[in-house]
Amino acid sequence: MTVNLEVAEGVGTLRLDRPPMNALDVATQDRLKELAEEATRRDDVRAVVIYGGEKVFAAGADIKEMQAMDHTAMVLRARALQDSFTAVARIPKPVVAAVTGYALGGGCELALCADYRIAAENAKLGQPEILLGLIPGAGGTQRLARLIGPSKAKDLIFTGRQVKADEALALGLVDRVVPAEEVYSAAHAWAARLAQGPAIALRAAKESIDTGLETDIDTGLAVERNWFAGLFATEDRERGMRSFVEEGPGKAKFL
Repeated sequence: MTVNLEVAEGVGTLRLDRPPMNALDVATQDRLKELAEEATRRDDVRAVVIYGGEKVFAAGADIKEMQAMDHTAMVLRARALQDSFTAVARIPKPVVAAVTGYALGGGCELALCADYRIAAENAKLGQPEILLGLIPGAGGTQRLARLIGPSKAKDLIFTGRQVKADEALALGLVDRVVPAEEVYSAAHAWAARLAQGPAIALRAAKESIDTGLETDIDTGLAVERNWFAGLFATEDRERGMRSFVEEGPGKAKFL
């Protein structure tokens, strides 16, 4: 399989496995969607790591496969391409991308679907589609602009240039940079910590933030308000407040 889901101690790792560069062909896109939906459904998956391995995250789409597609074929495929990435973005649990080596084109777009990105010191990210006479087609024009702002996104997309980890950090494209050998362990630790948290409240926080970014503030506030009130019906809220009163802050256990 070109993508695998490995689960241990509440953390599901979506592992790309299509050597040598994890090119995201149609089969890999479809498998990614399938496993993202599985991670969404499974109660034993409470947080997710997206990982491409020690050497490369994903160098982009399979260009040879795309070259053989005409306009009609891509009209029929474009929605499925976006849907595979959207399935990752809509996992209602904390998701972190562990970025090693190249994360270009579709690889960068996949990293953008995560809530948090940890990159290796040797990572290179970018949206080089313009160099092929194209634009990003798996969410890059939308998610990148929302993450780093329109002018910075336009610079990367218009030029197709690659940025190293330090510039990606300065741009806000990644959130943390660590030595290459520490990328997965750092990402797993981030996910494992959140896997111990209140699952419904984390889902509420993610949905409230994501919805708010896509709509007006009044609608966003309504989503927040409804989730906030609704969480008062959960066992986790009772446990968290009881622990705070009896033991002090930060000591509640939610599993």
